[in-house]
Amino acid sequence: MSSRREEYQREQAYQRLNGSTPLPKREKKGHKKKKNKKRRRLIALVILILAIGGGIYAYQKYSNAKNAADKIYTSTKIAKSRNVSSVLNDGNPISILLLGSDDGALGRAKTGGRTDTLIVATLNPKTSSMTLVSLPRDAEVAISDHESDFPSKINSAYAYGGAATAVKTVEKYLNVPIDFYATINMGGLESLVDAVGGVDVKSPLTFSYGGASFKKDVKSHVNGKQALSYARMRYDDPLGDYGRQTRQRQIIMAVALKSTNLQNLLNQKFLNTMSSQLKTDLSFDDLTVLGTNYRKSTHHSKSDHLQGTGTMVNGEAFEIADEAEKQRITDKLRDALDLVHAETGNTLMPNAKINTTRK
Repeated sequence: MSSRREEYQREQAYQRLNGSTPLPKREKKGHKKKKNKKRRRLIALVILILAIGGGIYAYQKYSNAKNAADKIYTSTKIAKSRNVSSVLNDGNPISILLLGSDDGALGRAKTGGRTDTLIVATLNPKTSSMTLVSLPRDAEVAISDHESDFPSKINSAYAYGGAATAVKTVEKYLNVPIDFYATINMGGLESLVDAVGGVDVKSPLTFSYGGASFKKDVKSHVNGKQALSYARMRYDDPLGDYGRQTRQRQIIMAVALKSTNLQNLLNQKFLNTMSSQLKTDLSFDDLTVLGTNYRKSTHHSKSDHLQGTGTMVNGEAFEIADEAEKQRITDKLRDALDLVHAETGNTLMPNAKINTTRK
């Protein structure tokens, strides 16, 4: 009987010969449920940041909002690529690296979690737009300050050195400044969607998962449990993990739009629940600025993902994006940040500087 790895390699070869998207790496059955959970924490993240910021501005119980902000604040203790205080005060576009982590969960050590979901989000208040770009968790990189371990997967950067290493690795990978990070740990989607009274989604395909059913191109109003099922399904999607990323970004935007009704979203129970799961280096003052000046960035959204090709390297599956595809994503993010054109990054150049020149 052939091994799982041989089976996977045959599937990859078949997909490449037929010109379609490579199949995702197969997982051991015992780990499937755990890995399926890893994507859902990111669904709440963009909106949670904006909501807490909005709450600081609009919510009358000022001390409660400030306590929540203080609880979630965790500095990376690294030098920023640009002066983020100046960027915020001037109302210029910012970037946030959104990370989904199992750090300290499921019996893992406090520094052992991987971030199997990574999204670079940009908020541009001048154009009232938000851009969300998903990065494949198995993207081949050299981890910042650990280049000798090349090749590594980008989702392992957090395991090497927490949010700081993840931020530096993504910056060097794309040559895009990362102003802030936000990490959410296990859960959050179901309670968040319920907190805003459910959201509307239009499914790109017909499928059933986790007791919920969806029809292609038909709008459905879903509660938290149904939204979780919608965002978690992977193996019945012909696009595999890329298809799941699309549905996750769709949920993010649906919640973002409903978050403008702060009375439905911001309450003490909600703040208490989420403050135990979220970590970010956005300070109380930063959140205040976001809540007052950047919430309108959710009015128009653009979603995308970095497309890689499944490749076996030393017997391990990686997603490798060619330079043209990386440059396309770099251009998209730099345009969203009002930065000049620059070549995409290279993680094998540890001393490379991130270009932060504005247009």
